[in-house]
Amino acid sequence: MTPSDLKAIIATGEDSHRQFKQDITNADSLAAEMAAFANSEGGIILIGVADDGSTPGLTLRDVSRINQIISNAASQHVRSPLPVQTENINIGHDRIVIILTIPKGKDKPYFDKNGVIWLKVGSDKRRVNSREELCRLFQSVDQFHADELPTKAGIDRLDLLRFRAFLRDVYNLPYPESPEKLLNLLQNMNLATDDGMLNLAGVLLFAEKPEWIKPQFIIKAIRYPGNTIHVSQYIDSEDFSGTLSDIFEGAMGFVMRNLHKVQAGQNVNAPGVPEISPVVFEELLVNALVHRDYFISAPIRLFIFDNRIEIISPGNLPNNLTVAKIRSGNSNIRNPILVSFIAKGLLPYRGIGSGIKRALEEWPSIDFMDDREGSLFTATVHRH
Repeated sequence: MTPSDLKAIIATGEDSHRQFKQDITNADSLAAEMAAFANSEGGIILIGVADDGSTPGLTLRDVSRINQIISNAASQHVRSPLPVQTENINIGHDRIVIILTIPKGKDKPYFDKNGVIWLKVGSDKRRVNSREELCRLFQSVDQFHADELPTKAGIDRLDLLRFRAFLRDVYNLPYPESPEKLLNLLQNMNLATDDGMLNLAGVLLFAEKPEWIKPQFIIKAIRYPGNTIHVSQYIDSEDFSGTLSDIFEGAMGFVMRNLHKVQAGQNVNAPGVPEISPVVFEELLVNALVHRDYFISAPIRLFIFDNRIEIISPGNLPNNLTVAKIRSGNSNIRNPILVSFIAKGLLPYRGIGSGIKRALEEWPSIDFMDDREGSLFTATVHRH
């Protein structure tokens, strides 16, 4: 990196990926900053740069001292040790700025010496203080997934008719003849825990009245007049609960009844076709139900306005996914158990990464917003 490159970086200020430090004197404090970067998306610390962006720099003696602190912090004060890199930039007048690069961690979560887990929040950091956040860190490195979460529902909450039909149609298997064999089968299918309870995937796919067990995992749909959210005015409103199949069918029906019908060259007596192909909403709703973040206790929201339709899912895109990547067909499985069963015909799921591309092919006027700060993902379908 050249001095001019360094000036350009400093000019943009501190953010989630960039932090300024005029000096480093404490390995424990530096380790906490390193852990926060590693538990988030990685980043750089510019040492020798003040908070206001000025560059007092470091002497050669400072550089030697700080490099020793960096080495100790990365190897002994963070668990697991971090493979950090440093680069020294000469800024003139015998002064140096150290660029300390901390990669996005592959062995999350990372702890400081006191066992505290830190996350970046803007240019600052904060402690992880909830079970959901900790689970999400494990999920980001494929060590744990939300659909594996145990619930308080026993196998007696299974919808017997639904599960029997699934076994018959997909596996050509008879329904188990005893509770013991049923539990063993559910465990082998990754739908129940070792202690005999349905996991989240088992509840969402096959439980009777899943909303009694997990009332937050529903779709709340509202048709507003005009193009803004109203506090009390709406044209149509409904909450959709049940298994994922039930929720999908209900939400699709809501969208279809609130779309305009166009003649599209048909006979005047023909019923007309929807203004937007149903395939678009099939793909987007399946994507929302299967790939949302189930560590977040919130519903999916479906808003219909005069000029657009919004599907707002809890959870931003996982790991290194971006809007550009999903538009190109890239994908990352957040809930692998759900995906494995949905792909067997429970929903119109056509494969990893193909749904967004297919929706765009049918209707290019779709925008996606990945809100990492608010932990939301929004698909906006524009109406012509």
